Amino acid sequence: MGNFWQDLRYGARTLARRPGFTLVAVAALALGIGANSAIFSVVNAVLLRPLPFEGAERLLAVSALAASDGEPIWDHSYPNFTDIRDQSQTLEGAAAYYPAGTFLTGGEEPELVRGAMTTADLFPLLGAQAALGRTFTRDDDQIGARRVAVLSHGFWERRYGANPAIVGQEIMLGTRPTLVLGVMPKGFKFPVQTQNVDWWMPLTPALSEREREGRGLVFMRVLAKRKEGVSLEQAQAEVATVSKRLEAQYAATNTGVSFGFTPFHTRLVGDLRLALWVLLGAVGCVLLIACANVANLLLARAAARSKEISIRTALGASRWRIMRQLLTESVLLASLGGMMGLLLAWWGTDLLVAASPADLPRAAEIALDWRVFAFTGALSLLTGVVFGLAPAVQASKSEITESLKEGGRGSTEGGRSRLRGALVVAEIAVSLVLLVGAGLLVQSFVRLMNVSPGFDPEGVLAADITFRGERAGDPVYRTTATEQIIERASSMAGVESVAAVDPVPMGGAFIAFSFRIEGRPPLDPGQEPNADRRVITANYFQTMRIPVRQGRAFDARDRADSPPVCIINENFARQHFGGEDPLGKRIVTDETPDERPREIVGVVGDVRHGGMESETSPEYYVPLAQSPVARVTLMARAAGGGDPSALVPSLRGIIRQVDKEVPLYRIHTMEELLSESVARRRFSMMLLGGFALVALLLAGLGIYGVMSYSVAQRTHEIGIRMALGAQGSDVLRMVIGQGMLLAGVGVAAGLVAAFLMTRVMASLLYGVSATDPVTFGGVAAVLSAVALLSCYIPARRATKVDPMVALRYE
Repeated sequence: MGNFWQDLRYGARTLARRPGFTLVAVAALALGIGANSAIFSVVNAVLLRPLPFEGAERLLAVSALAASDGEPIWDHSYPNFTDIRDQSQTLEGAAAYYPAGTFLTGGEEPELVRGAMTTADLFPLLGAQAALGRTFTRDDDQIGARRVAVLSHGFWERRYGANPAIVGQEIMLGTRPTLVLGVMPKGFKFPVQTQNVDWWMPLTPALSEREREGRGLVFMRVLAKRKEGVSLEQAQAEVATVSKRLEAQYAATNTGVSFGFTPFHTRLVGDLRLALWVLLGAVGCVLLIACANVANLLLARAAARSKEISIRTALGASRWRIMRQLLTESVLLASLGGMMGLLLAWWGTDLLVAASPADLPRAAEIALDWRVFAFTGALSLLTGVVFGLAPAVQASKSEITESLKEGGRGSTEGGRSRLRGALVVAEIAVSLVLLVGAGLLVQSFVRLMNVSPGFDPEGVLAADITFRGERAGDPVYRTTATEQIIERASSMAGVESVAAVDPVPMGGAFIAFSFRIEGRPPLDPGQEPNADRRVITANYFQTMRIPVRQGRAFDARDRADSPPVCIINENFARQHFGGEDPLGKRIVTDETPDERPREIVGVVGDVRHGGMESETSPEYYVPLAQSPVARVTLMARAAGGGDPSALVPSLRGIIRQVDKEVPLYRIHTMEELLSESVARRRFSMMLLGGFALVALLLAGLGIYGVMSYSVAQRTHEIGIRMALGAQGSDVLRMVIGQGMLLAGVGVAAGLVAAFLMTRVMASLLYGVSATDPVTFGGVAAVLSAVALLSCYIPARRATKVDPMVALRYE
């Protein structure tokens, strides 16, 4: 222990005597360790840490797999949910839920509060109990039960000042009084991926008779939990049996539909799992490059300390003692880097959370906890050993006689040079892999943003309105009021046109109905196709600049008492009419109980409603007058490319003139919604691109450092060459050739590694191959150019060596 403290004190004094070296090395390590710790904090919260629920490892997301397309559907009908829950013996329980929003009234302005409609089984399934009051019972979740709610802890604190007397009181959620049963503990949140959860209400009493009995109406998610000792395979086998039983009983809706289970955590994370592991691997590569740079610095420093080490050896120090001293210095250096890295990680974690996509699950749980501190500590220790081991071994091999000679450079210099060259080659190879990965993501993002969404988002404002109060139940009033708002808003200054739609493009909501084409033979049960339905006003296509390919748009002829009509998109026409003219044909959907056929009066261009990456699907549009809804999104296009956000105050005033109880909320521009749809891809691209640029900088500095040291060590040789007649251009070619040889080997090794490793990223790419030759060639050229510049500066300095000074140089 006494020797250890002695080594530690000596190492600290040694580092303090070389502040420039220490600062550069600590900064490089802090950057690598801090970036790794910050990304690990995200990976830890999202991927590694168990969900904060009792028996979280047994929680399952229930999917429905349709035989027609093989794609899992996560929404279910209420009857199918109850059958899965009641007929499964391997499940401890199952609960249904769906996110919802309503308005809290009683204040000066109605406040939009978000929550979830859930069955009473949800809280027991999650092992959650109320901090105040109680949660739901089965009696609360029955038809005709009193309207009740449970509040989140954050909402209770924010809105009611943490007053415990709120339990047992009634609040106005929506238009009806709601009894507060309880308040959940701080930190409890479900659904996990929803940003704000303010309340929970029983689901069953809120359903209409059609929603309770319609097996074809899929609108809610189902969460299940395996019993203790039951494997996932056993639960899967049983639910497959239930699927077959329901298929036999309800052929019209369940033919070809099978249910399955996915671990809830896996479902929650989705495609983020691969992206986060790729990012963690990328910052690991940055740390390796930083370690290689520091190892090169230590190798150069060990050469300068060869006389010191030889004297220590001559005085009786063993090889292990020398190695231990040098490793102690390395670990001390890494510890300093680790402490600085923690500060960077603290700042970087906040930055990552701020820059993360809005749908990043468990984002609120991302923080530096004991796991991150343990990871950083272990990483710092490992880093110190990794970058310090090779220099320590090399230094301990010094030949005493050669090192003690005046001017002796030591017989190990050739070995050190080879090792430094190998480290540079490794740096370049790893940097190239990162740059290729970043280049592929950048190309994917650029190609994705060049894809047309099917409408023009520039200058368009999207804002929701919901009809409330006694008149909200009158469909005629809702239609008339919406048309009045649109008519008055269209005459506002700075407005080109205004329309309404439900649901809004890029908003993540879809309403699908099965349909049949009139005059064609009926299909077998379960084989009816589906199409997404959107309710719009007459000038919607004009406002969004969606092209009308055939027929006409909606106009004043399409009233509630007029024959039902619809407009289909090109995808619908291609899939179901082929080369046949769809105009005048009629479709019958299960949208309306009376199944009145709708005549197709137009065909419009396809719109990527689900996001830029989504494929278009069959869609049909119906006029608002013939399908009145209580909530619509107003779409206002600013004239002359003006700022659409400037329209909000005037629009709010017009809505109050028509109906002062109608709130304007969830206000976005369409460009913002478009940006949010690619937020995950942008997040991955920016982070990997940033790490790749850091790696490129470190690799360039590594080459520069090696070549500068090589020139300094060969000053005597260069002087002799120039004294014998060598020209500056000869010296320039020699030094650059030596550096570019290392760069060439590194680029070649990196291309091979990138070819093998980028295949892992294939699912993260859009419109570009994982082995895209343009990206590979471009990155190799950029890295070679950086290497050339890094070699040129010391090579240029070598050409200015004075032969007379160099011949005296030692």
